[in-house]
Amino acid sequence: MTLHSLDTAIIAVYFLTTVLIGLWVSRRGAKDLDSYFLGGKSMPWYLLGISDASGMFDISGTMLMVYWLLVYGLKSIWLPFLWPVFNQIFLMMFLSGWLRRSNVLTGAEWIQTRFGRGTGANLAHLSVVIFAVIQVVGMLAYAFKGIGKFAVVILPWRFTGATEGLLSDENIYAIILLSLTSLYAIKGGMVSVVITEVMQFCILTLTAIIIGCIAMYKVSPEMVQAVIPAGWMSPFFGWKLGLDWTGILDKANDAIRQDGNEFFTIIFGLMFFKGVLASLAGPLPNYDMQRVLATRNPREACMMNGFVNVVLYFPRYMMITGLTILGLAFCMPQLRAMDKPDFEKLLPLVLTQYVPPGVVGLLLAGLLAAFMSNFAATINAAPAYLVNDIYKRFINPHSSARQHVFLSRVASLVVLSVGILFGLLTHRITDVMLWLVGALYAGYLMANVLKWYWWRFNGYGYCWGMVVGMVGAMVVPKLAELMVGHSVNPLYTFPVILVLSLVGCLLGTFLSQPEDEVILKDFYRSVRPWGLWGPIRRLVEKEHPDFQPNRNCKRDFANVSVGIVWQLCLTTLPVYLVLRNWSWVGSILVVLAVTTAILKFSWYDKLERVPAAQAPK
Repeated sequence: MTLHSLDTAIIAVYFLTTVLIGLWVSRRGAKDLDSYFLGGKSMPWYLLGISDASGMFDISGTMLMVYWLLVYGLKSIWLPFLWPVFNQIFLMMFLSGWLRRSNVLTGAEWIQTRFGRGTGANLAHLSVVIFAVIQVVGMLAYAFKGIGKFAVVILPWRFTGATEGLLSDENIYAIILLSLTSLYAIKGGMVSVVITEVMQFCILTLTAIIIGCIAMYKVSPEMVQAVIPAGWMSPFFGWKLGLDWTGILDKANDAIRQDGNEFFTIIFGLMFFKGVLASLAGPLPNYDMQRVLATRNPREACMMNGFVNVVLYFPRYMMITGLTILGLAFCMPQLRAMDKPDFEKLLPLVLTQYVPPGVVGLLLAGLLAAFMSNFAATINAAPAYLVNDIYKRFINPHSSARQHVFLSRVASLVVLSVGILFGLLTHRITDVMLWLVGALYAGYLMANVLKWYWWRFNGYGYCWGMVVGMVGAMVVPKLAELMVGHSVNPLYTFPVILVLSLVGCLLGTFLSQPEDEVILKDFYRSVRPWGLWGPIRRLVEKEHPDFQPNRNCKRDFANVSVGIVWQLCLTTLPVYLVLRNWSWVGSILVVLAVTTAILKFSWYDKLERVPAAQAPK
């Protein structure tokens, strides 16, 4: 693609502004670990919500979701259940409040509040650190692959002229862009990340609206209908997916088979079951958890996650739909002509068609902002586990705040280097994403569900559940491929890995003693979870007759059910709006209004009140 000088200038100004602002505010984030990783727990909930949304608005995920919408049509709205997107609803309704009451720095440090500091707790602590580092490295490889594929199509400069190999132009672009973003993310920590992400999200939102409007102006509903198979416009499905691209774009059928999504009812059932467990487990030890812990109180933690749903889904899906229908209208000849079509490159391919100078530069700046937001949030989350949870706790407990910040920067560079290495060895964004959400997260779930809801679960059970789950995530998908003779969607291996992890949890728990009652009582009093806490609840009520246990389980699940429908409305509304399908738009608006009213009375009005002395001024 040949960039107009105006577009090049816009991109250069964007990069320069982002890096300079990130470096300018970095002093606020370099005082100690609390300021470096959580911004001193002083930032407003709405800024953290925008930052969290910006971190999720990543370029790799956007490229993947454009591919999904093109190939799967409106049935693609269910595929993000893989992550699962509705974990934000569980966090919004109750889990963010529980997590924030723990008042810790990282997910591994949270383990102390639940299991104490004995041998079992230490092993549990180390297991979650190992998981967090593996997960962050995987996310960095995911970001690396996405930005490289995007940049090599969009940006005009070539370095080696190679299209494959370690020194391909794709990989060189990825290394350059990761390095530029690292300048401020590593130096300034959380404050630099949040401030730059708010700016980036404003660019992203403007970009999304422009793309959606361009698509609505250039592509009529009739143009879309002419190039899609029957059933593309409907989100509903049967036993099978119900889409046949034969004669329109035959290679799309091959993509569906390669993804392993032909029997969509089975896939949907696995996604939803896994999604509920993943949501009950709480946030992963990454930037999402970091934003919750950085809020000022439990009420703001829940409001922050609710705000993420409001600000994220409409602009993101407006962009995704706009790019998709532009691709359907103008890029079908190129897609049909490809020997091995890479649908993940559809996003940058679309931007080479019918977008005027100036607008291209703004769009590219917005999409690069999507990458930088997600990458900065990911790299900022990793070193907390290595420095706070390994070095400070086990190696040098008396080290200074200055040492902590310096080592955090070193740890960021090490993790970044490992992430780049794995990115160089990766071929498809989809492969990385499916392994992360289908296999690795399966090994994480049972230990992290049981830690919230069952008093008898202990540190040994947590450690063995995590270790068996992580080993299973690395071994079971490979065994499945060897057994069937071809690649397998890792989601199909999810039940096996989940059962292995559950066996590890139960054996570790019942072959060792329960945790100390003092630790369990302190945890139950401060976090106030519902679940199987009867023996501990009775002890707490005996010592503290005025203690009020959490009896909101039914209300929380009712709110979650309404909230998932509410979130789906926020997802589908911009899709049908850009498609100009007004009957669907009207129906969705009615459902959105009703669910919003229900949540106002059943969730927002019942959020935990902040004592006047703690209320933000």
